[in-house]
Amino acid sequence: MTSCAPGGTPDLMFMFSWASHALMAEHAAGLAELGISPRAHCVLLKARAGGLTQRRLGELCGIDKTTMVVTLDQLETAGLARRRPSPSDRRARLVEVTEEGEKVLDQAQRIAARIQEDVLAALPEADRAVFLRSIASLVGGRLSGTGACGPGGRDGC
Repeated sequence: MTSCAPGGTPDLMFMFSWASHALMAEHAAGLAELGISPRAHCVLLKARAGGLTQRRLGELCGIDKTTMVVTLDQLETAGLARRRPSPSDRRARLVEVTEEGEKVLDQAQRIAARIQEDVLAALPEADRAVFLRSIASLVGGRLSGTGACGPGGRDGC
């Protein structure tokens, strides 16, 4: 499915939007068996290193404050994460991944890797590295606005 921009060239915005939607739908379907969303997966992944406040995690995952609270409530209820007071700022909460959360996160990472491998397998092998370098260059440069993966956005999504 493609669309054309004025002049008959492929519509980059449409193609990126379509690809993003398709990838997110596949990611959500894969994670559903674990009982988590792509958003929760991102939070667990970024929280794994430890020492991050829920506010910073929200920034790294591109999640607004209200949605972040709901996501953390769900993760806590499921026993996958917990919040504890920050020793340096009594208003802030640090997010920790529980032992069960680590197990779920490992499974989620395998699902995400499988999806990525499947998607890239649709390209000729010689094009895969070029494609990934090109996307990384765009996301790390011209398309690095806030809320996007890469510098100034969700670090290394």
